[in-house]
Amino acid sequence: MLTIDFVVPLFNEQDGLLTFHKLLDGVELPVDYQRRYIYVNDGSSDNTAAILNQLAATDPRVQVINLSRNFGHQAALTAGVEAATGDIIISMDGDGQHPVTLIPEMLRLHAAGYAVVQAQRMDDAHSASFFKRTTSEMFYRLVSIVGEVHLAPGTSDFRLLSRESLDALKQLPEYHRFLRGMTVWIGFPSVLLPYKPGTRLGGRPKYSLRRMLSLAADGFFSFSLVPLWIGLVLGVAFIALAALEIGYTAYVWFGGFRDRLVPGWTSLVLILTVASAITMILQGILGIYIGMIFQEVKRRPVYLVRK
Repeated sequence: MLTIDFVVPLFNEQDGLLTFHKLLDGVELPVDYQRRYIYVNDGSSDNTAAILNQLAATDPRVQVINLSRNFGHQAALTAGVEAATGDIIISMDGDGQHPVTLIPEMLRLHAAGYAVVQAQRMDDAHSASFFKRTTSEMFYRLVSIVGEVHLAPGTSDFRLLSRESLDALKQLPEYHRFLRGMTVWIGFPSVLLPYKPGTRLGGRPKYSLRRMLSLAADGFFSFSLVPLWIGLVLGVAFIALAALEIGYTAYVWFGGFRDRLVPGWTSLVLILTVASAITMILQGILGIYIGMIFQEVKRRPVYLVRK
């Protein structure tokens, strides 16, 4: 029989956890499939750990990984998929917004020959705010234009991976994890499966604006070197402007129109301001990349397991 490992990262999901597990366990699988559950407790401060221990004590198919602290969603997801040993791995959130009813269709697409079945979130005015929908679409478009991978809008961490594709994914050791892009980068046959997000089973959303910006930065800077070209482009543009200024000054000076040259600081201040802005932009971009390199070369683990 083929084994399916369900990988579910959790952070303070005590209110809806039992309901989610009941829904997930109620999904009918083909007769030649068996299931296991890998729940990753990402340093929850509520009763999530106690509920998971209860589930593990009553169901031998449940495996619980408790991280030593809150390392973040991508790290918890990494811990789960690295612990998975099944033939098929399905990762999803445990808040109910990833509908379990999509799983049979994922398995059907996998049986049709796809190594990766990527769920694509289709938001509307009821499931996400206008700000979140707009910024999310802008991010995916930007990464697809300037990055190494093409990310479809709405790509989520709800996906099916074959054993082969997961083994390939585990060979990517970077510290700054953006699994949505990494899954596309490995290049295995994939298909998108659109879905409407479900209603949260309990609790509150854990992705604050700061966490969303951090994830977006990891995705953008991990899969694109275009920001490093900004300095070159701005430098060339600035040189072109300076050449025009020199040409104009030479024309006025040697053309007998010296009276048009009004002494002043306007041009000087403008040039210094533009040059300073370019320098600051470049320093910021280089600082981000150097900081990411610094964190990589330290070779710290992405997560630590407490139990």
